[in-house]
Amino acid sequence: MASADGASSSSSSKEDEFMRYRSPLVSRYASKEMAYNFSDRKKFTTWRKLWIFLAKAEKELGLAVTEEQIAEMESQAEEIDFPRAAEEERRLRHDVMAHVHTFAHACPRAAPIIHLGATSCYVGDNTDLIVLRDGFDILLPKLACVVSRLADFAEKHADLPTLGFTHYQPAQLTTVGKRACLWLQDLTLDMRNLQRARDDLRFRGAKGTTGTQASFLQLFEGDHGKVEELDRLVTEMAGFKKAYLVTGQTYSRKVDIDSLAALASLGATVHKICTDIRLLANLKEIEEPFEKEQIGSSAMPYKRNPMRSERCCSLARHLMTLLSDPLQTAAVQWLERTLDDSANRRICLAEAFLTADIILSTLQNITEGLVVYPKVIDRHIRHELPFMATENIIMAMVKAGGNRQDCHEKIRVLSQQAAAVVKQEGGDNDLMTRIRNDPYFSPILGQLDTLLDPQTFIGRAPQQVARFLSEEVRPLLVPYQGRMGEKVELEL
Repeated sequence: MASADGASSSSSSKEDEFMRYRSPLVSRYASKEMAYNFSDRKKFTTWRKLWIFLAKAEKELGLAVTEEQIAEMESQAEEIDFPRAAEEERRLRHDVMAHVHTFAHACPRAAPIIHLGATSCYVGDNTDLIVLRDGFDILLPKLACVVSRLADFAEKHADLPTLGFTHYQPAQLTTVGKRACLWLQDLTLDMRNLQRARDDLRFRGAKGTTGTQASFLQLFEGDHGKVEELDRLVTEMAGFKKAYLVTGQTYSRKVDIDSLAALASLGATVHKICTDIRLLANLKEIEEPFEKEQIGSSAMPYKRNPMRSERCCSLARHLMTLLSDPLQTAAVQWLERTLDDSANRRICLAEAFLTADIILSTLQNITEGLVVYPKVIDRHIRHELPFMATENIIMAMVKAGGNRQDCHEKIRVLSQQAAAVVKQEGGDNDLMTRIRNDPYFSPILGQLDTLLDPQTFIGRAPQQVARFLSEEVRPLLVPYQGRMGEKVELEL
């Protein structure tokens, strides 16, 4: 039985929340701004703004639209009766007309001119383009934050030698900072891709039912100039520089491909970066942040699982697969349009931006707290460096008067003996000890420490880091100065 203060009803409502599926993209991870960008309130208030833009443009061009009607519409732009709209949609089975009726009910004087000459895609597609544009505007500063944090990391560790790996086998040395620049290079490509996709977006504008603008041409009694001006005015009011000159009922669904391709490519980048971090965590060379009370494993208390990087990889795979949706959709848009795009786009567009948003927030948290263990890195180098130094040793012996072939054979035999100790006995690499104890190498014993200095094996890595950061990375961040935000603290 409900109490007088309605506590039982409130409790029941909260319980009902857990009886329905909730997308983890929103309930667990996504930022408030991106979740709002794809919310019903953003969508339907944008529809109303578009109807207001249309009315204003039609009035300016001489149609019988009054200031009072526009003022009435503007007063109700944010006041949406969602229950009434839902009831209208159940009755009409048409989402746009349901909201036309709901808006008209709130604006009785403006009712005759709401949606005048327009088709559903005037509000539907134009809103989608606004949401895509705003989605990119949310993502780009977040990506800039990640790039900025990683650039600082690369600069700090520009000259810290570390084993390079090819085929995940030890290779020539690089530096921790240079490896971070490989990650940064991909991220800077993603920044350009996202910016291009954002800037390439145009407005659908006022194109009518099949894109011919026939209804508007009738409204303006055959005046082509006014029809074109109407298109220009609503495009300008919506904040776009250009509209697509030709459309069917919808804008080309290849636009969705371009948008999601940029996001999917970002997903591939993040997956690679976070996989590298996971591999390095296994080597105990680099770790992602780990909270003081964080539990790595319910069964193994000592574990420090790279859960943030794993989350990024998991979500990145989802982001990459979402590109197949707009590809398939664009391929089956019959003639001027077919409605089998609608349900698919409701899901894939929102999920792509929400997923990218989550990935970037998580990656920012990772890059702000990466922990480097130089002594572990150095131990790994010392374990492999004797083999890598053999060519330098041969050259030094030749300079000291030795024969290259004799030296090569001596080192080949000693290297195999040392490798057997490592692989068959599990011991340390003792090649240098064997070389020191062989009288053949006595002419260069005083040079061995220099020949084994890791700094002599990293080539121009520090210089490459400095030039890459100054010429390509830092300039890319200039437009986002002041928008870098604070450190990201993950709630889950």
